[in-house]
Amino acid sequence: MQVSGKATRIRLLDFHTPQMRAFHMTWFAFFLCFFAWFGIAPLMPIVRQELSLTKDQIGWCIIASVAITVFARLFIGWLCDRIGPRLCYTGLLLVASLPVMGIGFAHDYTTFLLFRVAIGAIGASFVITQYHTSLMFAPNCVGTANATTAGWGNVGGGVTQVVTPALYALFLTTLGLSTAASWRASMFVAGLVCALTGILYYFFTQDTPEGNFSDLRKAGVIPASKNSKGGFLEACRDPRVWALFVLYGACFGVELTINNVAALYFVDYFDYFRSMDSTKAMGTAGLIAGSFGMMCLFARTLGGYYGDKFGLRYGLGGRTRWLFAVVFCEGLSLILFSRVTSLALAVPMLMFFSFFVQMSTGATFAVVPFINRRALGSVSGIVGAGGNVGAVAAGFLFKTSAITWPTALLILGIVVTVSAFSALAIRFSAETEDTLQPAAEPAASDRPATVVPVGA
Repeated sequence: MQVSGKATRIRLLDFHTPQMRAFHMTWFAFFLCFFAWFGIAPLMPIVRQELSLTKDQIGWCIIASVAITVFARLFIGWLCDRIGPRLCYTGLLLVASLPVMGIGFAHDYTTFLLFRVAIGAIGASFVITQYHTSLMFAPNCVGTANATTAGWGNVGGGVTQVVTPALYALFLTTLGLSTAASWRASMFVAGLVCALTGILYYFFTQDTPEGNFSDLRKAGVIPASKNSKGGFLEACRDPRVWALFVLYGACFGVELTINNVAALYFVDYFDYFRSMDSTKAMGTAGLIAGSFGMMCLFARTLGGYYGDKFGLRYGLGGRTRWLFAVVFCEGLSLILFSRVTSLALAVPMLMFFSFFVQMSTGATFAVVPFINRRALGSVSGIVGAGGNVGAVAAGFLFKTSAITWPTALLILGIVVTVSAFSALAIRFSAETEDTLQPAAEPAASDRPATVVPVGA
């Protein structure tokens, strides 16, 4: 697909151009999706007590929260290529808000697990976020745009660790609801805001700088949807896609896992929390766990930004070598974090580890837009699904009673370190390099540029 009018710069205070409206709406929508997706995680100490959940059952809940997203991301990537990101995001936000609100009706392990599975579909929002910004921004800054929108969206995983316990406390102490009603009301609020955002997305965005897919197809500017059927299979046959699949599992999969287990990990494995009542322990652990997600504010952007910089200087190979470096450092830092037993050391070590996790995710999607532009949605969907496959696999480590959670983190760190070498297997043809380099030159020069035509 060829798209013209891509932005060559990111102007954060610009809310008028379609490129920057898409930029701001995608990160905000993804932020809310991430908030809703992991909104229940910091409340798990309360939910565990009320529903009498065992360690094994909590492990299945962790796995369930990310397993369905594998299939949702594969489907939504294919759907983006056919109907465009605007309709995809609107539909996903409206439909997925229902189980987010509905989890309040869970009354035992089985019903809670089913709602947790259904909520996981909202994680497909990431694919739409990356797809939409890839259509709107030129090669010289697409990595930065992808990383920033995803990074700011991922902050929702950190914010929910703080805000959801605060909402719970508001309903419990100020409004006088019971503990059972308070955590349920907190999730209802998260779901309601997601639904409202879905409506806003429909009215405030368009699919490409030139217009919506439906209008462009009528005008013959882009191929009819039936002509893009082979895109998914074409993406599946490309080994580079599967290398990125593994790498994204090693970074975003780890991020999802930590978002799910961090609060419980600190409560259960650090003596500091054992003298506290459950509500205070939950709030304090949530604040610490939230620091992991808050690194997304800048670290993921750095991963994409330096991916773009290395790409401009060393070509597409520079992007992949940068990806190898940050994933390798992520693995080493996770190994170190798993060995820390002092809370005073664990908190800064968690943030240091998070820094490399977030940069790795940004660096991955600084490569994705250059793999296959004819099947951009399918490539994004497959790679994005890799993150959830990684999280599902990691979830089994935290489910088993045979190993402790610190040991599970150690094993995970070793796997991530080894996975980094997959980046070195990603290669690009000379033709691809020659095609993309001219597109980057206008913004790399000193000439002022806001939006220039860029061939896909």
